[in-house]
Amino acid sequence: MLKQRIITALILAPTAITAIFYLPISYFAGLLMAIIAIGAWEWARFIGLTNTIQRLAYVCVTTALIGLLWWYLPVDTAWFTVTGLPFELTSLLWLSVIWWFFAALLMFSYPKSSTLWAKNKLVIGLFGWLTLVPTWLAFMILRTHNYTLDEYHGAQLLMYLFMLVWSADVGAYFIGKAMGKHQLMPNVSPGKTREGFLGGVFCAVILTLVVGISLHWTSKQFISALLVTVLISSISVIGDLTESMFKRQAGVKDSGAILPGHGGILDRIDSLTATAPVFALCYILLA
Repeated sequence: MLKQRIITALILAPTAITAIFYLPISYFAGLLMAIIAIGAWEWARFIGLTNTIQRLAYVCVTTALIGLLWWYLPVDTAWFTVTGLPFELTSLLWLSVIWWFFAALLMFSYPKSSTLWAKNKLVIGLFGWLTLVPTWLAFMILRTHNYTLDEYHGAQLLMYLFMLVWSADVGAYFIGKAMGKHQLMPNVSPGKTREGFLGGVFCAVILTLVVGISLHWTSKQFISALLVTVLISSISVIGDLTESMFKRQAGVKDSGAILPGHGGILDRIDSLTATAPVFALCYILLA
């Protein structure tokens, strides 16, 4: 299993980096929409949709929501250097943050909280849209930041987010395996430990320190970046655990099988679905 995970990661990582840095904005948006569509296909299992037509319908609605957002608020030109981000886009990011706060409450109180949503397919479908659509938006907001002045600045922001999540994920996995004794959320994901969680935060902090020293950050920049790092690495765990909660309720081990050793698309982007909107909002507020 570990060998498969490593091989898949060695293929996925360069592919993701190439897409982030070198795909034109419209192509990047389209690729991201396709990835989210696969995620919607997998989320349909959480809803209990087993019929192909029903799952495709959920994918189509999800894609249509993103397409409508793309048409009404063209994010490839939405970031204005002087006036900042349009109010509508910022509001959607805040809505996503509120959703993840609510999702965390559901996750911490699981399985008791499942009585509120487990038998309502419409509610679980809504949860999916609140998870997936803002992910696309946040990625595009970050990627297009100051694009007219520096076409790679947004790519660097996204790459930093990826590195934070990856470092937290790797740190949690290996430190959890080596030292984990106390379960973090046994009702949701018995394999995750408090030691692993702290190890993930520690690795993400080390990454930020290395980046900050390399870029000669000021003390103020260091403090802001470290606070955001702790926040993002913690929220990445909430994203992971929230998906685990929905998988457990649906009775599935992985969201899919498209990625050998990793499971489905949602199994790979669960942390990013939670962290991307929060990271984008933090950047807007602190930059």
